[in-house]
Amino acid sequence: MLDYVTDKVQDETRQGEAFAPFANDSNEYRKRFYIESYGCQMNFADSEVVAAILNKEGFGATRNVEEADLIFINTCSIREKAEQTVRKRLTEFKKLKEQKKGMLVGVLGCMAERLKSQFLEEEKLVDIVVGPDAYRTLPALVEEAEGGQKAVNVLLSREETYADISPVRLDSNGVSAFVSIMRGCNNMCSFCVVPFTRGRERSRDAESIIHECKDLFEKGYKEITLLGQNVDSYYFVDEKRKETINFAGLLEKVALISPLLRVRFSTSHPKDITDEVLHTMAKYENICKYIHLPVQSGSTRILQLMNRTYTREWYMAKVDRIREIMPDCGISSDIIAGFCTEEEEDHSATLAIMNYSRYDFSYMFFYSERPGTLAQRRYKDDIPENVKKRRLQEIVDVQNRLSLESNKKDVGKTFKVLIEGDSKKNEMEWKGRNSQNKVIVFPKGDHELKKGDYVNVKVTACTQATLLGTIIN
Repeated sequence: MLDYVTDKVQDETRQGEAFAPFANDSNEYRKRFYIESYGCQMNFADSEVVAAILNKEGFGATRNVEEADLIFINTCSIREKAEQTVRKRLTEFKKLKEQKKGMLVGVLGCMAERLKSQFLEEEKLVDIVVGPDAYRTLPALVEEAEGGQKAVNVLLSREETYADISPVRLDSNGVSAFVSIMRGCNNMCSFCVVPFTRGRERSRDAESIIHECKDLFEKGYKEITLLGQNVDSYYFVDEKRKETINFAGLLEKVALISPLLRVRFSTSHPKDITDEVLHTMAKYENICKYIHLPVQSGSTRILQLMNRTYTREWYMAKVDRIREIMPDCGISSDIIAGFCTEEEEDHSATLAIMNYSRYDFSYMFFYSERPGTLAQRRYKDDIPENVKKRRLQEIVDVQNRLSLESNKKDVGKTFKVLIEGDSKKNEMEWKGRNSQNKVIVFPKGDHELKKGDYVNVKVTACTQATLLGTIIN
């Protein structure tokens, strides 16, 4: 499961960010579209694919929802809160649609299949419903909807990877970009809807990935994040070159594009990240020393109920191996509080494995039962909400301490930082990240620097979430 594009330390009260696209020249396109994305990084990357498809059909993006002819919400079903947010936004868009003749509203992504009948017929909130494998059919579906029909395509595919589509970078900082390398998931974790909403796992043509990464670098981008529900299981057979490429091989190919191109990836499943991947990371300075390694629970019994296919001891050994090969590697995690039948002993085991792993930050939630999952069919959601929230708060408290301890250890160290733009709080300061994915804020001073430049920064202080530093020569 991909990590959420939100603050580093969070709970279930925040489920993703609204995502408004860039604005095009109004004279260039005959109609305008507006997209909001919720949930994981893959959804944000999918919105960029949708933008490319719509651009070719004469639709330009807008930041102003009121001037849009098409409104799309790219949805997430991982947490109940995300669905509530989407439903609220659709209700708001319905009122807007009543004021503007001809406006169409559509739902994209993971909620499309499960809730299509409610959205289309019962609540009449939308005109178009499109699943994550059917974005190529959007132009035809828009045409159907313009003719007064309800337009739906939620079919899943075993082949679709959108490999030939060059995504339109929405609201990009011009420095960092997501590149999707695979789609779907085969892991069948009992709490997760992804295998049902995104289908089975399939890897994208390696040549198309390398081409996209090279193109981004030539356009000035300095950082690429390779995306997949489980990037470590990437596997592509190149018949033309008689070559089999696994994730370690792909990682190396992207790193070799240029030493000035930073490479990140998300997300790893603990059972699939190999020594070959770890050694490849250690070999290349421009492959960032950071791994998102979801644990979900520290209890072997709960892990078995979750169908995570590893034990507590196995996960701890994997953390040890990462530290052995890359002592400076940053590690983050996903953690679920209050899964079915979880007892205090299980919860304590989660707190203990957090302390053992020394996560730099985590994405933390209490369990939210999702319709259609294995857990929903097999287990009773029997932990009271007040207990879930209390356990979640204890997890958050531990992570807050670990994050601060981790940041304090960096005070006095010097890091190579990629400048991503102005600090949110002060335009006289830059912000960027180091290889370990930690945000560093530092004064601009009189240095002639710009977004996309690398600079050495010495950390002089820290907060729980941010390193503070100063440029050194």
